[in-house]
Amino acid sequence: MKFATKTIHAGVQPDPLTGAVMTPIYQTSTYAQESPGKHKGYEYARTQNPTRSVLESNLAALENGQFGFTFASGLAATDAIIKLLKAGDEVICGNDLYGGTYRIFRQVFARFNIKSHFVSMEDPQNITNFINENTRMIWIETPTNPLMNIADIEAITKIGKAHKLMTVVDNTFATPYLQNPLDLGASIVVHSVTKYLGGHSDVIMGAVITNDEKIAENIGFLQNSCGAVPSPNDAFLVLRGIKTLHLRMKAHSENARAVAEFLHEHPKVGKVYYPGFPSHTGHEIAKKQMRDFGGMLSFTLVDDDLQKSIQLMEKLQLFTLAESLGGVESLCGHPASMTHAAIPKAEREKNGLKDSLIRLSIGIEDKEDLIADLERVLEEI
Repeated sequence: MKFATKTIHAGVQPDPLTGAVMTPIYQTSTYAQESPGKHKGYEYARTQNPTRSVLESNLAALENGQFGFTFASGLAATDAIIKLLKAGDEVICGNDLYGGTYRIFRQVFARFNIKSHFVSMEDPQNITNFINENTRMIWIETPTNPLMNIADIEAITKIGKAHKLMTVVDNTFATPYLQNPLDLGASIVVHSVTKYLGGHSDVIMGAVITNDEKIAENIGFLQNSCGAVPSPNDAFLVLRGIKTLHLRMKAHSENARAVAEFLHEHPKVGKVYYPGFPSHTGHEIAKKQMRDFGGMLSFTLVDDDLQKSIQLMEKLQLFTLAESLGGVESLCGHPASMTHAAIPKAEREKNGLKDSLIRLSIGIEDKEDLIADLERVLEEI
């Protein structure tokens, strides 16, 4: 089954009771049992919900995985994965990644004696310098948030397997439409479903997908035991959103390419971070493991002036100044004060994240209108 067909049909069947084509919202907290322990596969809605089950099957199929689990947020999914570890274990993470991931490792799980190292993964061999007898996991984000760095998933997972480590890939930016980490050797894929998978800026959700039966058993146990599950209504909304994922990602990618090229040529723009450029570090790796380059990019102004960057973000009309990404509408964000504020300034700057950096999530509007909006504001500042 090809990808577009999967988005609409994988894991989805007409409702057996009514024949409804769209999976119903099973808005119930519990289920009737014929006799103690004798039921129809559903006991309590934290543990199982039919709407959620269909979504989890659909997400697993999109990532070519066997087991899918959804959570109340992307960070709840991250939390469940880290809970596979124990006190004394160590994790190697990329040094450019979502600020919430950094925060949960450094400010939450560090208290439970789980140690994290943040290293550049553009050269996979950097990872080997941090592997020791306590290392249990490698955490990869590619393309990274917000500098769009590219990590070679296949090369890193080979290192992980050689040392018997779990490899986790945050595939939020790429989505399964563009990249399938499990096919490249990853143990686990994690998504902020809030972003492209939901696609309409109306849901908060996370997902974990794997082909490893033991990992799936443990994630399922944590999902039920800790209880950070999404509502059936949110599961319904994501099932609806996923049906157009392939169409949206084509438009996001096409529009981002046009906007990136415009910014690259503009005299008031400094550096543009976009993996579709042949000059971008990691471009060849991105070409190898991605089908296109996605809808995200970041840039600085030519003089790196923070106040001018703020003026630009405030004056844009079609780009809404807001947290998050991956919706049908275009957004602009200021990583230093928004998505990455949890990372200390010195740490951000060491990794190349300047306070003046602007991140754009390119929507599916007409690209000519998006470019005109940017051009107008660049002329004004």
